[in-house]
Amino acid sequence: MLGANFYVFYRLWYLIPAISAGRILFVCLAVFLVFSPFISFGLGNRFPFSVSSLMYRVGTSWLIIMLYLVILFFVSDMIRITGLIPLGRFMFDSWIGFGVLSVFMIALMTTGNVIYHNKKRVELILKTDKIGELDKPLKIVAISDLHLGYGIGTREFRKWVTLINREEPDVVLIAGDALDNRGKPLYNRNYARVFHEINTKCGIYMAPGNHEYISNITESIDFLTKAGVTVLRDSVMLVNNAYYIAGRDDKRNSKRKTIAELTASLDKSKPIILLDHQPYHFDEVEENAIDLYLAGHTHKGQVWPATWIVKSMYEIAYGYLKKGNTNFYVSSGIGIWGGKFRIGSRSEYVVISMSS
Repeated sequence: MLGANFYVFYRLWYLIPAISAGRILFVCLAVFLVFSPFISFGLGNRFPFSVSSLMYRVGTSWLIIMLYLVILFFVSDMIRITGLIPLGRFMFDSWIGFGVLSVFMIALMTTGNVIYHNKKRVELILKTDKIGELDKPLKIVAISDLHLGYGIGTREFRKWVTLINREEPDVVLIAGDALDNRGKPLYNRNYARVFHEINTKCGIYMAPGNHEYISNITESIDFLTKAGVTVLRDSVMLVNNAYYIAGRDDKRNSKRKTIAELTASLDKSKPIILLDHQPYHFDEVEENAIDLYLAGHTHKGQVWPATWIVKSMYEIAYGYLKKGNTNFYVSSGIGIWGGKFRIGSRSEYVVISMSS
């Protein structure tokens, strides 16, 4: 991380023509950007809320901006060294080079921010031979990876709730990471009040994710319970005597139940929906007669080229798959971690109709 920062600021130092006052400002800005994420993650709760929020948003946004600057400078250096294109004069003491770079980065980050805020509605119509006990199709709104905290405020969260309520769901399911890194902003911003604005006939159910552990799993569950969310931590709920919702504890708990242990006592003639934050063990899911499996965690990489990396890491990094009688869906998440940019991915909510 420090090496990448050094490379970016080294290249910028020689790209921007030297002006004494500008050099001083440049060094101050570099120090602030480099250390903001570290201070935010390590000492954020010790600062006033507004300061912590600013440092989190600036610091995590810089991490993404830095990624693209590293790529651009590296490619430019390779082209310059090979002599294929005479770029050297635009890479040293060049306002033209700096201007082109600035315009490109502003356009890229603005586009990524607009894409992030434009939520994608994904619709799934699923059939199962175990839905007969319901008098009508079951309508589910599934979300994941809200990452509520310093980066996302109640105003933005309320917009998501509006999208959810528009669907008039029977049940809302959250596949982990409702919270981000800290417990302090949860109460400062009163997210619980917004959770209570979600209208659903049968409740809100959730499996914990790795960020619930980062935020302190006990405190996270306490907050979510007060917010009206039923957290299923290696537990199962039978809803209206018609279908099961099971939630696995996050993979960070090495002693969590296996899927077989979690579902052993269930009536397999009823539909079973399994929430599991991190998308693993698909064969085990199929073997245990799960009808619908919902996960998140991957964010579909969030920004390119991380989109390629997560695709190689999971059987499904994003989207729908059917294996046997089991329907799998891995969501890219309605929220985001860190800087609010989506490049090569989309934030989404999933509307599911299950019927016979």
